[in-house]
Amino acid sequence: MVTFTVSRVETAPIDGQKPGTSGLRKKVKVFVQPHYLQNFVQSTFYALSAEKVRGATLVVSGDGRYYSKDAIQIILKMAAANGVRRVWVGQNGLLSTPAVSAVIRERTGHDGARASGAFILTASHNPGGPHEDFGIKYNMENGGPAPEGITDKIYENSKTIKEYLIAEDLPNVDITTLGVTSFTGPEGPFDVEVFDSAVDYVKLMKSIFDFQLISKLLSCPKFSFCYDALHGVAGAYAKRIFVEELGANEGFLLNCTPKEDFGGGHPDPNLTYAKELVARMGLGKSAPENEPPEFGAAADGDADRNMILGKRFFVTPSDSVAIIAANAVEAIPYFSGGLKGVARSMPTSAALDVVAQHLNLKFFEVPTGWKFFGNLMDAGLCSVCGEESFGTGSDHIREKDGIWAVLAWLSILAYKNKENLSGEKLVSVEDIVRQHWATYGRHYYTRYDYENVDSGAAKELMGYLVQLQSSLSEVNQIVKGFVLMHQMLFMLMNLNIRILLMVPFLSTRVFDIC
Repeated sequence: MVTFTVSRVETAPIDGQKPGTSGLRKKVKVFVQPHYLQNFVQSTFYALSAEKVRGATLVVSGDGRYYSKDAIQIILKMAAANGVRRVWVGQNGLLSTPAVSAVIRERTGHDGARASGAFILTASHNPGGPHEDFGIKYNMENGGPAPEGITDKIYENSKTIKEYLIAEDLPNVDITTLGVTSFTGPEGPFDVEVFDSAVDYVKLMKSIFDFQLISKLLSCPKFSFCYDALHGVAGAYAKRIFVEELGANEGFLLNCTPKEDFGGGHPDPNLTYAKELVARMGLGKSAPENEPPEFGAAADGDADRNMILGKRFFVTPSDSVAIIAANAVEAIPYFSGGLKGVARSMPTSAALDVVAQHLNLKFFEVPTGWKFFGNLMDAGLCSVCGEESFGTGSDHIREKDGIWAVLAWLSILAYKNKENLSGEKLVSVEDIVRQHWATYGRHYYTRYDYENVDSGAAKELMGYLVQLQSSLSEVNQIVKGFVLMHQMLFMLMNLNIRILLMVPFLSTRVFDIC
């Protein structure tokens, strides 16, 4: 058995290591600086209680973007030096963010071990490659993102760090081959287990959905769909679930080979970046070569976001979560006993609110950040939730889950068509959405994304908008404020950060204005 020693490497604080709502995201050129990743990882270990590190089991994997393989080896060496007992790594370093949450919550190792947390290597929907983005975040024992109490500690530690621990003589582990590699260090054994990335997640999905019913829909000659992984980690699950488990034609899959640079594309599942899927679904500027599929969906880089499309029809994320909630009890076995409650983020439209009111469900509005949904789920108050930024999920894990959302929609379609598969026309995505509007009303909202804008200017602008909004009381002031916000945002279009302005009152107040 290979032995290793522990080195204490002198370091110094590096500015800008404050985690956001989804961890630390920077350009690759920032992460490859000497000590940068190591400082953050050690600051995280310092922020955790001793029992979550020494003798613990951790998960380390991600969306496979550029620099992930190098980062995994660094984290393995640091985990060994900090007294971690074992690390689980998805084969080839691949695990979707929702799959990591599922592994933490569901998986038991061959020796009975359970994971107490995870380092997830992802920058979500941001581009990848040597000149693009990398990211890292820590998830807790409930499978959800670290709360602010932990991320604040990580940041404070990063401002005072003087050294980090690393087993520099620990050989690199082959993460392409399934199996356990064992080492011995000053505190005893250290194991790295490379496991199948899909097994635990597929098992969980099969316990939630009626795969037999979905398979009947997918085998119907009149039904076709297209799933676009945008060369993200969702591709590691698409063939296993849609083809091997559900019997779909492999030709339904698009861009399902994970790539370090996402094929040179932007892995953000929306109408702007999922261009190939949008064209196939008949929503592009020119008519598609063939008749569009009945159903289309896309995933982001780490497979926690989703976009749902019908033939020549786009389903907004706000409508999507509302429609899933409205149909969940009938169409999805996991919810057959009823929903505990539903929740949305503040910027998301009020479509879900109306469903909750009609079905007499508990309803919650939370700040942006999936950890806030997780708090409700841990308290037994929320079953289905979502946000306008293409994130949808349920209490089966503590992350948003793009493939879950696709299976939820396929379940609804299968349920609506179970007596109609031999009929002349299937109930379509558009039919379901329009029926939902007829029942619950239609809600509107708008979202503006401005990328690569100066952070200081953006913070100043948003501070002014908060002050402005608090002073609005009359309808005419709302209209004036709305116009002013648009003017200011367009002035910033040529600056340098990504900001997001949501206008949530459109769904409730625009009718008063009209």
